[in-house]
Amino acid sequence: MSYIELSYEPKDDDLLVWFSVEPPKGKDLNYSAEKIAEESSIGTWTTLKTLLPEVWENLRARVYHIDKERSEVKVAYPLALFERRNMSGILASIAGNIFGMKSVEELRLVDIRLPEELIREYPGPQYGVEGVREFSGVKERPFLGTIIKPKIGLPTEMHAKVAYEAWVGGLDIVKDDENLTSQDFNPFEERLARTLEMKDRAQEETGEKKIYLVNITAPYKEMLRRAELVEDMGNEFVMIDVVISGFSAVQSFREEGFKMAIHAHRAMHAAITRNPKHGISMLALAKIYRLLGVDNLHIGTAVGKMEGSAEEVSSIREELQLSTAPSLQNRFEQKWDGIKPVLAVASGGLHPGHIPAVVDLLGKDIVIQAGGGVHGHPDGTIAGAKAMRQALEAVMQNIPLKDYAEGHRELRRALEKFMDMKFS
Repeated sequence: MSYIELSYEPKDDDLLVWFSVEPPKGKDLNYSAEKIAEESSIGTWTTLKTLLPEVWENLRARVYHIDKERSEVKVAYPLALFERRNMSGILASIAGNIFGMKSVEELRLVDIRLPEELIREYPGPQYGVEGVREFSGVKERPFLGTIIKPKIGLPTEMHAKVAYEAWVGGLDIVKDDENLTSQDFNPFEERLARTLEMKDRAQEETGEKKIYLVNITAPYKEMLRRAELVEDMGNEFVMIDVVISGFSAVQSFREEGFKMAIHAHRAMHAAITRNPKHGISMLALAKIYRLLGVDNLHIGTAVGKMEGSAEEVSSIREELQLSTAPSLQNRFEQKWDGIKPVLAVASGGLHPGHIPAVVDLLGKDIVIQAGGGVHGHPDGTIAGAKAMRQALEAVMQNIPLKDYAEGHRELRRALEKFMDMKFS
């Protein structure tokens, strides 16, 4: 009763999973492939008297491709194996016990292909790229944002003041950091109220729409209570640490019916994604979060302080925003009929000098966020925000940063500090 069926042609409604596998010492790839398909569908470590023939035929996973040179296998799962509107349940199969088996030394879930029949069960983003552009008024350029720094420790009034300075300096977005929730020095309710006051003031002074991404991450009932406060106060966004909160929480929150867009921070993702031989790729996670319905998602930068190659980050951005993502060497072709594109977020160690590279790699449908790259400006937050806006203006006008900085003091001072550029 082998799970390997290399002659099998996957059906349109099969859920496909692409694994990179390192078998244990003394075993080959076929052995590990059998065990993966067995454990992730209907089998176990021994023969079963209870495994009915019709169950075997209709619900077993099938290993339909084995590449021994690349040490990869592809597995097709019949959709009937899953409860369709239960992403946690689906992942319990295709990314559950298999990672702890002795029959694999290393195991990496490289990619998944979600069948259209499954995709129709999920709402996807409420707003997506075009919706966020519509209510923000930012139409033809990337968004610019910052994260309040230091990430922890600022009292509420100072937090709101720093947000105001970032907005009036020219940034579109201010975001709480991932570990700022409702500490004693900066309680959630007070932070929300004071920062929204500063947001209104900045909008009046600049004539531009501003966005505040307030972190509501908490136990689920408390997260809902905080979301209700945000909605009552008229803010357009909430932020959720989606990996930490869990797939069920993200799916449930999207289905609650709130009007706010969801900004998805990926804190803790690297515990799952970083090891290239083990875990789950960020590409696969991005597909899941798009399906569950986030409007923004952090994807990395390929520059700055966070790990992630340009090829990887670019492929994630494509998967979030194309209606049909192309099949590549380590990627399935994925169709997204009826699911809106997600606004990608580049964040992590960025400063004005990085903007040309980020735009060149990721295009216009991107949020470029700089924390230390704004608040670490030698002349303070307003100057740091101006430097970011000036750098983007230079890129949109196809002017080298150094040339543009000659007539823009804030950008010049930023490039002197962060890139050690010399000016006459």
